[in-house]
Parts: sequence; structure tokens; C-alpha cells
Amino acid sequence: MSEIVRVGFVGLGDIGKPMATRLAGRQAEAGLRVGVFDIAAAPVEELVKAGAEAAAGVGALAARSDVLCVMVNNDAQVRSVLDEVLAADGVGAGLTVAVHSTVAPETPAELRALAARHGVRLVDAPVSGGAMGAGGGRLAVMVGGSAEDFAAVRPVLDVLATKVVHAGPIGAGTRFKLARNLMHYTAFTAATEAQRLAKAAGLDVDALGEVVRHTDAVTGGPGAIMYRDTTAELEPGSFWFTTLGQVKVLAEKDLDFAIALADELDVDVPLARIARERFAPGLGFPEERP
Repeated sequence: MSEIVRVGFVGLGDIGKPMATRLAGRQAEAGLRVGVFDIAAAPVEELVKAGAEAAAGVGALAARSDVLCVMVNNDAQVRSVLDEVLAADGVGAGLTVAVHSTVAPETPAELRALAARHGVRLVDAPVSGGAMGAGGGRLAVMVGGSAEDFAAVRPVLDVLATKVVHAGPIGAGTRFKLARNLMHYTAFTAATEAQRLAKAAGLDVDALGEVVRHTDAVTGGPGAIMYRDTTAELEPGSFWFTTLGQVKVLAEKDLDFAIALADELDVDVPLARIARERFAPGLGFPEERP
């Protein structure tokens, strides 16, 4: 790889555009030269104004890149982009494709095998942090690939993110992202239950959201309990048994009260009921037998 890392960016949507803008704005200090492509003209024009070079197509961009970042909508689009990359003249050894899109668990290994037949390296590198994190360079990036391939994309990722994790071999980044988003969207669904309960109780739903955002910023939200390096059953008398035991007591009490209020107000809260049943064993406490 040359001293200047030539970065191509495909996909200038809600998250891709701020990611590419971040790279374009830090070319000099990070030792990058950024080129972009999107089927829509407007975001490409914005990136050119930000200092990036426009490419005529995916293949042309790949041919002049050391790292090609791909941030498109779904598996089919990722596969289409890679097909164009591998069909282009001048593409081969020296190119590493970083797939930032969240794809199916089996897709990265399939794409890696296809790319390898053309001498191209590929990692799955999904991101977390949304458009706000992308614009401020505060993303988390979870990378699946070999140590060599990870090293090839690291200079680019360090500009985009404040948390870069080498999750493991190809596909590990995607599995990491899916685990993270399982919690994310399940928590969103729980939030809708809380909103319905608050509304039925005659409370200000907007104010509830403000309180949730405030306290999650202080406590860390659901991530506050994720400090153990195992999901094994807790050992009685251990630090975590004692610490999480206090959380368990408070959670079960408050869930009981919330479910009772929901019953009183005829609000359906299925996730709260599941949480009450699964909270303690989820933390690692033995399941209570009837």
C-alpha cells in the first residue's frame, strides 16, 4: 500500500454521506486521498465540495483505491457493488473492500471467497452510532477478517470511529453487529410499551423520553450491566453475584409494580412480562423452581 491511502467510498446515504465527508475533511492529516461514487448526483456534488474526487463508476473507483468502503442498503446491493468491482480492469492485489452495510450472517464469508478468487481482500466492518456518530467520527466499527486484512483498513477506520473492534475472522463483525442490534431494537420495542403505559396513566410522554435519554446518558442504559466476560451462571458469594443481586431485587420489584399498573390500566406489556420472567436467569442467577 502506498504512503497515501487511497480510499474509495460507495454509497452516500444517511450514514454513508457523513462517513465519506468525515474522511474527505481529514485527508491531509490522516494521509488519505478520497474518491466517491453514488448513483445519486447530489451527494456526490456535496462530497466534491468537501474535497473528495468523483468517480465515473464503481469499477473506476475500485481500480484507483487501496481501500474501498461500501455502505449500501442491503445484501443484493452489496453483491452488485462487488460484482462491478471484480469485473473492473486494474482491480486485484492491493485492494481491500470494507463492507460497512449490515448483511446476513453468511454473506461476508461468501463475498470474501468470491473476492479472493480475484486477488481482492474483503472484511465485514458494520458500524454502530448512526448519522450523528458518523458525522462526528464517533462510530463503533466491528470488523471481521484476518489480522492482515484488518491492518489494511485500520487507518481508514480510525478516522471514522472512536471504537474499532477486531471481532474475529470474516463474518464476526456482522455477528457482533447483529447481537448489538438485537438489544437495540428490543429495547426500542420496550420503550414503546413504556410510552403506552405512561400515556394510559395520564403522563407526559415527551417528558418520559427526556428522562430516559438523560438517565441513560448517566448510567449507560442497557450496556451498564454488560461488564462480565461470560454468560455462565453466577458463583454465589462472588462480586458479580452480590452486585447483580442488588440489580435483580430492584428490577423485579419495579417490574412487578409496572406490570400491576399496566393490568390496572389495561395496557398490554408482553416484553415487560418476559423481562420479569427472564431477568434473573439472564443475569446468571439459577432459575427458581416451583
